[in-house]
Amino acid sequence: MIERLKQLFSPAEESGEAPDPHSLAVAATALMVLLSRADNNEDDRELQTIVDCAVEAHEVSREEAQEILQDALSHADGATSLYEFTEQINEQLDQATKQSLLESIWRVAFADGRIDKYEEHLIRRMADLLHLNHREYMQARYRAEAAD
Repeated sequence: MIERLKQLFSPAEESGEAPDPHSLAVAATALMVLLSRADNNEDDRELQTIVDCAVEAHEVSREEAQEILQDALSHADGATSLYEFTEQINEQLDQATKQSLLESIWRVAFADGRIDKYEEHLIRRMADLLHLNHREYMQARYRAEAAD
């Protein structure tokens, strides 16, 4: 009985289950979608950057990236908090990969040519929920800024 409870509450990698790459991609993309909506102006350039980031990060085709974006848009519509996405990401990604994700989030913020104060605040919250320190937060920002 105790072993069954341990299996029930253990993370996927400990229970031998492989993490679902699609749901992880949707969670990461949903964070970017939520950021694109932070300034109440979801821009086509931001959505295109999200697709570009999905292609690069998840090594998928543009069509698959569009599907991931559509799933992420619907998940973001029903989201009650960032935690439902960051929890899954924290369970499955290492620090370096989470920092790369934050860099992609910054790229989305820079896509429309300006950083809104609400976007910057939301990115800071995301970094905190992803357990990234201030140095990692700033490095991701500078790399994203240099990529533009």
